[in-house]
Amino acid sequence: MSNESLSKDSLNTLSSLDAGGKTFHYYSLPKAADTLGDLNRLPFSLKVLMENLLRNEDGTTVDRSHIDAMVQWMKDRHSDTEIQFRPARVLMQDFTGVPGVVDLAAMREAVKAAGKDPAMINPLSPVDLVIDHSVMVDKFGDASSFKDNVAIEMERNQERYEFLRWGQQAFDNFRVVPPGTGICHQVNLEYLGKTVWQKDQDGKTIAYPDTLVGTDSHTTMINGLGILGWGVGGIEAEAAMLGQPVSMLIPEVVGFKITGKLREGITATDLVLTVTEMLRKKGVVGKFVEFYGDGLKDMPVADRATIANMAPEYGATCGFFPVDEQTIKYMRLTGREEEQLELVEAYAKAQGLWREPGHEPLYTDNLELDMGEVEASLAGPKRPQDRVALKNMKSSFELLMETAEGPAENREASLESEGGQTAVGVDDSYKHHASQPLEMNGEKSRLDPGAVVIAAITSCTNTSNPSVMMAAGLIAQKAVAKGLKTKPWVKTSLAPGSKVVTDYLKVGGFQDDLDQLGFNLVGYGCTTCIGNSGPLPDAVEKAIDDGNLTVASVLSGNRNFEGRVHPLVKTNWLASPPLVVAYALAGNVRLDLSKDSLGKDKDGNPVYLKDLWPSQQEIAEAVEKVKTDMFRKEYAEVFDGDATWKSIKVPESKVYEWSDKSTYIQHPPFFEGLKEEPDAIDDIKDANILALLGDSVTTDHISPAGSFKPDTPAGKYLQEHGVEPKDFNSYGSRRGNHEVMMRGTFANVRIRNEMLDGVEGGYTKFVPTGEQMAIYDAAMKYQEKGTPLVVIAGKEYGTGSSRDWAAKGTRLLGVKAVVAESYERIHRSNLIGMGVMPLQFPEGTDRKSLKLTGEETISIEGLSGEIKPGQTLKMTVKYKDGSTETCELKSRIDTANEAVYFKHGGILHYVVREMLRTA
Repeated sequence: MSNESLSKDSLNTLSSLDAGGKTFHYYSLPKAADTLGDLNRLPFSLKVLMENLLRNEDGTTVDRSHIDAMVQWMKDRHSDTEIQFRPARVLMQDFTGVPGVVDLAAMREAVKAAGKDPAMINPLSPVDLVIDHSVMVDKFGDASSFKDNVAIEMERNQERYEFLRWGQQAFDNFRVVPPGTGICHQVNLEYLGKTVWQKDQDGKTIAYPDTLVGTDSHTTMINGLGILGWGVGGIEAEAAMLGQPVSMLIPEVVGFKITGKLREGITATDLVLTVTEMLRKKGVVGKFVEFYGDGLKDMPVADRATIANMAPEYGATCGFFPVDEQTIKYMRLTGREEEQLELVEAYAKAQGLWREPGHEPLYTDNLELDMGEVEASLAGPKRPQDRVALKNMKSSFELLMETAEGPAENREASLESEGGQTAVGVDDSYKHHASQPLEMNGEKSRLDPGAVVIAAITSCTNTSNPSVMMAAGLIAQKAVAKGLKTKPWVKTSLAPGSKVVTDYLKVGGFQDDLDQLGFNLVGYGCTTCIGNSGPLPDAVEKAIDDGNLTVASVLSGNRNFEGRVHPLVKTNWLASPPLVVAYALAGNVRLDLSKDSLGKDKDGNPVYLKDLWPSQQEIAEAVEKVKTDMFRKEYAEVFDGDATWKSIKVPESKVYEWSDKSTYIQHPPFFEGLKEEPDAIDDIKDANILALLGDSVTTDHISPAGSFKPDTPAGKYLQEHGVEPKDFNSYGSRRGNHEVMMRGTFANVRIRNEMLDGVEGGYTKFVPTGEQMAIYDAAMKYQEKGTPLVVIAGKEYGTGSSRDWAAKGTRLLGVKAVVAESYERIHRSNLIGMGVMPLQFPEGTDRKSLKLTGEETISIEGLSGEIKPGQTLKMTVKYKDGSTETCELKSRIDTANEAVYFKHGGILHYVVREMLRTA
């Protein structure tokens, strides 16, 4: 159905309302209820999906049976019905956005090669791309850090930014927020999100819920504003841009009831880490979570957004908060127009999308939290769901050193739910070594196990929340007044998600105190939270290396997987911004901050955390200084960029002029030789195993985003093309060049391929000769021989960020199928989107029960017939001695649409063929 034609509206729901002096038309849920029966107790998030179906009813992709299935959901509380969801818009960040625009440029090239108009490849839905993933903390701790880091970023990323500027002028409906402005989810929350969207159709102004998909898993942050949206792979987002609906099963919805109030001294961060732990234990993967209960009455949107942000960490598709007075209050504070606020309130009330006191929708399952029970917490050392109470941090770290097993608390439960040891191996990661001598700026000290070497106030998760940012400022102010200093080995940084934070920290009088403790502004971007923490001082790196020390980072982010924050930092702790400041002062996590001192004041007296911690009253008074005109001022020029950005020269062409010399942007091979009809799919015969992996292999293991060394395949490629190691940048920044990304697939320094004994990093055994080599090199040798490849893995394959290169790289290495015990939602869909088959072991069968060593060959039958959702396939394992064993595998192609995409070799191939067919 075209985006511009009205719905068939078989239930006759088109109605009108007046708001802000205008008349709007809308597809009324109460009117639908006249025919379908009462819909009031449908979860709010499903009401949004229901409206989407009513508005897009075209008789083919959406018909009456889909609408009836939503009603049936209220009886069954789950559904096997697949629906087609059409989001209002798409949000991208630059790491995923650059390869997205590369794909669009390559699709234009394919259309041109077919003799058609390349301009037919163009976003149909509005797309906002925010450049936030590229800035690194190269400089820190002084007044020029921000300016220096932006200059280095612009220099490093010149080619990528030229390309994005080309995209900005070549495509319609495509806006770019330049570097040095903010983090995509915070910009979305504070500015882009409208809660109710509108567009003109057939002479009417249609109002409908603001919905989106984003190419970053933390897109869910916007759920705090009553906007339904979640992260998808870049591949799926590109398809959504080009008018393809997002295919999904009507989800189960878990209701999370919030009651009570947070106690004095407890932060929104403590709350989100508690919610994350509870929902991980509950098991909500692939489900919607919706928050309800009278505890929401006084919960500000900033706190809701912090909880919604971490939906990927608790495993849910989204963490939805309905619209109420708090939504309006936040939209008013952040400078949205009064007419928009009137529309949001009128529309939400007319549609039954407004939260009323005491209202309890029907949910698949429920759980409840009294906020009065939340305690001061961190999470770590390597998973966001492993919450540790502040008072237990010392004993938790000591236990880590002794047992090399991770935190003892909740260990059994987490092992059961997560399937045991992580892919990177924890057994030998935490060896106790003596402290090392350290000299910094002429000052001699020692670096001990547990030393905090990175303390980062970072990430949209917390920097979008004025209460925790002001609390950090208050702690800094009190610490400076008492004469406390940050320990010399701590790399400190402040990287907020919007410029508004700088405005209010200055007005509050806190920025100077933060600066004195080394928390100078380093950039407006994700920085440490995504691994852009930059180098540690040489003396610190040397001490860690010399003593093989287990050190720590403390960050106000949302992800702490091992090897993500910094390759040398094995334990990473998520914490509120005020605790980040406290740990920078303390300098070590092997302290109990509830009773150990942070340091000594000017008179030599011990200073404790309780001496610095602000009261709720002090925080509230500081938050009062956050004003609407700050948001209006900063967002008035959000798309402008600085003089350097504006001066970038761009060719004005519909088709991109690829350069062989570029090491950032290359024409990808995905659409080369695209034929009108896809080739038939064959069974997989005598495939070799490229990698044999454990549980919880993340997309970061499969396609790392961080830096890489000169002796890696990617490092060698760049050096052959004249790039010096100091200019390598990161894998994430090179995602526009498939040559680099293929070489970086399965190349994380912490990945463990069980085909090799005790070897960490991206290596495998090339079975024909038995030699150990880089996975990329082996894959190329197999491709020369024409040998198909498979990857075998454990539980939760592909957890973590929505990283489409984890699927693209897998495909380009020649992998035909992945066989795992279970999958993370986005990665499973991405594999199909790139024409790689995700297969699942039956309960009770896995790589261990089959005694796989990686030297076997694998054949999979049942692919050559009709591809149907959820079908059973037969796998035959042929062992080295010639014996064989067979088992059944379940295809994780879950929907009919996915089957079509797979047959075409991927979703984008299908889209291009459809466009050429209908042109």
